[in-house]
Amino acid sequence: MSTPTAVATPTKHPPKLSPKLITGEELYAMGDIGPSELVKGEIKYLMPTGHPHGYFESLIAFFLTMFVREHKLGRVLTGEVGIYTGRKPDTVRAADVIFISDERFRQVRSAGYLDVAPELVVEVMSPDNTWSEVQKKLAEYFAVNVLMVWVVDPQLEQVHVYRSPEQMKLLRKEDRLTGDDVLPGFQVALAEIFTAE
Repeated sequence: MSTPTAVATPTKHPPKLSPKLITGEELYAMGDIGPSELVKGEIKYLMPTGHPHGYFESLIAFFLTMFVREHKLGRVLTGEVGIYTGRKPDTVRAADVIFISDERFRQVRSAGYLDVAPELVVEVMSPDNTWSEVQKKLAEYFAVNVLMVWVVDPQLEQVHVYRSPEQMKLLRKEDRLTGDDVLPGFQVALAEIFTAE
């Protein structure tokens, strides 16, 4: 009499569950969860920035704030300001510095992140940033009617001025950064930004 052969039964794996998508409002209600963005409903945690990043961020905000307050044009905001760039599922991008005019700010309805695009976004590059990440954010910003983006590269002492994802002007340390038609009359020598104290 032969011994019966054991037959292997396939192991059943539980179905792979998709992560629960959350809204920008739900993210805001969580409070301080550390540096993060919301991308198509999923939280993406960010590395804290180093002190050089904070230095350039505050310096650019300083020059912008002086000009904007003097001419009573709107608000300059800093500190990873949340901007909705997509809905259902929500995407909330964290911008280093922004300028939003009084006219646009009056249209804001959200108590948390900006649901109206600012005219100007400033992104300061960190060593761990990639240009593919920057290009994604640029496309999102312009899709929601941001008018101009400055991408500041402290390592190369350059500013990339974008008016669309395809239209870019490169400025170096010897050049002047201007507000063009977004902030007419604003200008600062990049040497004042890229020269260490």
